[in-house]
Amino acid sequence: MSPRSGQVEPVALSESKLQVVNHRMANVAYTESTNSDPRPMGVEISLVVIHGISLPPGRFGTGLVHQLFLNTLDPSTDESLESLDKVRVSAHLFIERTGTMTQFVEFDRCAWHAGESEFEGVSNCNDYSIGIELEGTDDLQYADAQYLVLTHALEALLRAYPRITSSRIVGQSDVAPGRKTDPGSAFDWRRVRNSIGYCR
Repeated sequence: MSPRSGQVEPVALSESKLQVVNHRMANVAYTESTNSDPRPMGVEISLVVIHGISLPPGRFGTGLVHQLFLNTLDPSTDESLESLDKVRVSAHLFIERTGTMTQFVEFDRCAWHAGESEFEGVSNCNDYSIGIELEGTDDLQYADAQYLVLTHALEALLRAYPRITSSRIVGQSDVAPGRKTDPGSAFDWRRVRNSIGYCR
């Protein structure tokens, strides 16, 4: 089984430090999504966009987010999924309520997570950002395990990609205002920024 295309079981992370090796999070399950593109020539990674997702909405641990990113989701199984028929999206990382993290796209490639977007006057955020999906909803508190793993992941990204700074870790609602609202009011930005504040 090839290490690039091989599908492995996701692993749960606790307080172990993470690091980026060859544009992958070391010791984290990697399952390749084909929903990605090469980054444009000369464009550096300089932004992290945090999202919230649950499928069906408000239900967790269904495995359907994985299916969505791998183009194996059957929208006919639930009425709420019908709008996702033929939708092709992905994220670099997905962190479940349990703290289990899976990588779907290598960091040197564009994941299809931000859509029509802009940050500080620069459009097409997919070109220069890393997308992290948290399993959750706008109005339900995210889990402690998710904050712990997210913090370690962000610390690793800050070390690996110098143009990312703590002020360039934002939500989908920041890069697509009026169109997107996630990760929502339930996401504790102060907690995250305090956790990574010493990095940069």
